[in-house]
Amino acid sequence: MPPDTMTSRFPRSSPYWPVVSHPLLRRVLPGLAVSALGDGMALVAVTWLALQLAPEGQRGTWTAVAVAAYTLPSAAGTIVFGRLLAGRSGAQLAGWDAVLRAGALAAIPAAHLAGALSIGLYVALLATSSLLHSWGSAGRFTLIAELLPERDHLPANAVLAILGQAATIVGPPLAGILTGATGAVWVIALDALTFAVLALTYRLAVPGGTRAEPTEAAPSRTAGFGVIRHHRALRGLLALTFGFFLLFGPFYVAMPVVVTEELHGSATNLGLYYTAFGAGSLLGGLATGYVRRWPLWPTTIGIVVGFGVAMLPLGLDVPVGLSLPAFALAGLLWAPYTSTSMALFQRSTTTARLPQALAAYSAVIVLAVPLGTMLGGPLTTGMGARHTLLLCAAATVVLGVVAAGLAGLRSRQRPDRGAAVGLWSGGG
Repeated sequence: MPPDTMTSRFPRSSPYWPVVSHPLLRRVLPGLAVSALGDGMALVAVTWLALQLAPEGQRGTWTAVAVAAYTLPSAAGTIVFGRLLAGRSGAQLAGWDAVLRAGALAAIPAAHLAGALSIGLYVALLATSSLLHSWGSAGRFTLIAELLPERDHLPANAVLAILGQAATIVGPPLAGILTGATGAVWVIALDALTFAVLALTYRLAVPGGTRAEPTEAAPSRTAGFGVIRHHRALRGLLALTFGFFLLFGPFYVAMPVVVTEELHGSATNLGLYYTAFGAGSLLGGLATGYVRRWPLWPTTIGIVVGFGVAMLPLGLDVPVGLSLPAFALAGLLWAPYTSTSMALFQRSTTTARLPQALAAYSAVIVLAVPLGTMLGGPLTTGMGARHTLLLCAAATVVLGVVAAGLAGLRSRQRPDRGAAVGLWSGGG
């Protein structure tokens, strides 16, 4: 076959082609990319501005509070706005989240210009900006389920993940440059502008009120938790994800200690590990679409086991030449997890109930990494940083093996083979 023929066929043969060529999604993706970059820059700007605003001697405490305020209130927002937002389309949910983020974040530079920005007001505005975050995340994945057939859900989820992973590589260094040139408050202003662009994108690109199915009347505030509670596979997925993210949390405490105290490295060395993980994650995200024909449950559980195995060298006394590639491999394995777990949700419940279930799922999962990070403090102090990493890696492997055993046991208990195959392919 001539090379030019193969070249012309390649884009259309890619699993990502139905996603990027979709008449509605291709208009939304640029807005998502812009807002992802804004969030990548916020990783630096949020903490830096907290350091500048906090009183002397309280900077560590207020910085931690500011970081938590930028994410954790979304758990409360899932319940508080449950009745109001149930039954809305994916584009509406994601768009309203973008509007709230844009408005609350824009109020920070406005308060700064007015001379009224205090650390307390700053934290309050960050918390306000995150109230609809779980609903916004649910809206993005619901929009995919509304617009695309099931076979394209995993590649579409992967596209969202790739945008986020690329932003975490590009955003922080760009934020560092802009912060040095203009100040952290103006980087947050730029973040607000990116969310305004995203809100406008949803408003103009996706027809309002588009839903595949009607929703139930007058749902409760906790309807999403009810969907998960009555679905055994989703309960198992929630438990697996919570444990997986919880065990990753101590890394943020133990890894810097290992690099500085045991490897006698610098911040540059620590950054090299982060870069390796980020590069691996980007490659893993790009590869995710090509495993769409793999059975979802075994793939999701296999990611957990493989990630734990890849993290083991960090807890062992091995040379950097081995631990650094292992950490890059861990990033590669980590990347597809969100895409496969979201695909399991998209296949396991109706489009009408999907936003509520995903918002409830996000509300629980958003607590996992912070709790794990808090756990990492006493573990690192009591056991040592390297032993903490080894314990978490080994526990992750055990978690995956137990999940595989339970899933296999359930499939054998199914009265017919078709049901068992449905479980392992991602069905309920």
